[in-house]
Amino acid sequence: MRSIILFSSAVVATCALVAAIVVLGPGISEPDTRSRGAASPSSSVREVASLAPVAPSLYVDPNSPSAKEVATLTAAGALAEASKIREISSQPGAIWLTGSPTGSALTTSLQRYVTAARSAGAVLVFVTYAIPNRDCGGYSAGGLTASGYIEWTRTIAAALAGTGSMVIVEPDALAMLSKPACSTVQSTRLPLLQQAVGILAGAGLKVYLDAGHAGWTSPSTMAPLLQKAGVSAATGFATNVASFHATSVEVSYANQISALVGGKHYVIDVSRNGAGSQPTWCNPPGAALGQNPTFISGQGGLDALLWVKSPGLSDGSCNGAPAAGAWYESYALTLIANRGY
Repeated sequence: MRSIILFSSAVVATCALVAAIVVLGPGISEPDTRSRGAASPSSSVREVASLAPVAPSLYVDPNSPSAKEVATLTAAGALAEASKIREISSQPGAIWLTGSPTGSALTTSLQRYVTAARSAGAVLVFVTYAIPNRDCGGYSAGGLTASGYIEWTRTIAAALAGTGSMVIVEPDALAMLSKPACSTVQSTRLPLLQQAVGILAGAGLKVYLDAGHAGWTSPSTMAPLLQKAGVSAATGFATNVASFHATSVEVSYANQISALVGGKHYVIDVSRNGAGSQPTWCNPPGAALGQNPTFISGQGGLDALLWVKSPGLSDGSCNGAPAAGAWYESYALTLIANRGY
């Protein structure tokens, strides 16, 4: 599924998925971005303009891929391009954790983020993405062993305990169970997710299990999977991660799921949904940046609109694009231009 970014201090271009890695900062990662399933009706990002932002703020990572690109462009004197990319780098995004590092190195990296976010008075958003047999042999194949995964999750929980950070748990892990390649993992994956959710929630974190998107699975299919994966212990679930579906479409999908899982709340990835659903998952040229990330108040079960996917990272080597996870300058500029404001 997604492209990956690991803990480090330098930028590294990579190849596809677990092998393909873009380095973010003191420890982060984020996978390839396939949007699976049928297209949904498109809509403009302006459809949610009436959703008023609320405090507190979300954390803006100064070491994100887009921030590093702004620094590179500025140093090269490409000030016009740097100004455009700053539309991405100035916004808060999720920090992806993909199984490396582990142990004390992971703890140290997470504590750096906690210190920085506390100083900024902002809330951190993390994504865990290291479930065994991740992506079931697809572009993001990999993950930890079952025992390693639980120990890794405990390390994350201990480092973030009491911070109120948000954690989106395992994009695609549940939705992928509908794929033949994942048919053998359900009996082990669901208990692992349930245990992981319990560990993270027990540390006082705001935990959201990934629930695919409206074009992939039906609410009646997803709801039982969420329940078996421990959504009752979580804050709720996440939708549209790394996908393109319009916010209104995802709100409808999420509300239907919420009604089936005890009224749980949800968050939506709006990083690239400004033009609505796209005919392909791989760097679709018609995609646009979505609404800027923010917490939401007074909108039923919707807690936040987030940039979970990092805009500007390639989905994969399609149509002349770089490897999954590599910075894709021309595509980043396209997302900005298509936004229209």
